[in-house]
Amino acid sequence: MGLINLLTSNPLAFAIIAAALVLSLAFHEFAHAYVADRLGDPTPRRYGRVTLNPIKHLDPFGTLLLLLAGFGFAKPVPINPNNLGRWGTLWVAAAGPISNLLIAVLTAVLMKVFAGNFLAVQILGIVLGINVVLAVFNLIPIPLLDGSRILGALVPSLGRSLAQFEAQPFSFLIVMAFIYLARDPIGVIINNVQNWVERLIGV
Repeated sequence: MGLINLLTSNPLAFAIIAAALVLSLAFHEFAHAYVADRLGDPTPRRYGRVTLNPIKHLDPFGTLLLLLAGFGFAKPVPINPNNLGRWGTLWVAAAGPISNLLIAVLTAVLMKVFAGNFLAVQILGIVLGINVVLAVFNLIPIPLLDGSRILGALVPSLGRSLAQFEAQPFSFLIVMAFIYLARDPIGVIINNVQNWVERLIGV
């Protein structure tokens, strides 16, 4: 179920969740761009991606999918692996999920600080959940996700095969169809990991 149903049934919840998603996605992509930039690849800066401005990171179609289908994506940060090397590419790929985990931990701390404020805890809980989902989902090692790039850096021969697949014209549609068809088992994995993380950080 997408977010669009909340627009009429609960506009406040829609606004909070939409804002949390947009900002979390933007920070995720900024993390990719920032790490690539710091490691010597000028490509993200050339495309104006070393910024927290959400407009620079949101993809119109990905945002529409998010509203209608409940899953979507931001614009991938362009990088040049030749400027980064094998391990630099790995760290750039890992930067996005790591940034979401950092937000989740910070949010958990704030939930403890504002434990007496019901509304604040509710909003922070939404932010926490979104960032855990983004981190875990992006670590799945399938093409187009950060997990596949991390795996590709660890196993270069597999990385070349994944890159060749991603270069195919219909790779995006194939991956989106796979994610849609496998949404239930993926959801179970994400929920289990989210519950584990929340218990770990005492929420």
